[in-house]
Amino acid sequence: MHDEFLCHVTGYGTCDGRRIGVPLGTYRAPTLALALWWLRDRACWIADRLDPQPEAEHFPSGALAPVADTVLDVPAVLRTWCGDMSQQELCAEELAAGRLVRIAATDDTTEYELLAESVDALRMQRTASMLFTPVA
Repeated sequence: MHDEFLCHVTGYGTCDGRRIGVPLGTYRAPTLALALWWLRDRACWIADRLDPQPEAEHFPSGALAPVADTVLDVPAVLRTWCGDMSQQELCAEELAAGRLVRIAATDDTTEYELLAESVDALRMQRTASMLFTPVA
């Protein structure tokens, strides 16, 4: 059983022709339930920042504008993932089995990526890759 999980949220964009990643948060979850909670919380956090309520008083008039219909609605994708119990169960099964989980959504400028992986699985991978045969 994998008991501890490392979770990351990163935003990727292009700057001067190069793909650049900006870390948006990291959490070392002591349990599977907390890892899933944190991923859902961060997905909602991103969605709320990309799609705030236009009537909120802290936005000047005209500061928000709709995007083209052809642009993926990242906030809707992330909110849908958060509310989809079958997706949550699938993520839990993958993490419990020691596999990396990646949730990503991309609009016309940015890719938003949520990752989680077992700390135990990472340790096992490092140990396996460090094994070597001494040369005599």
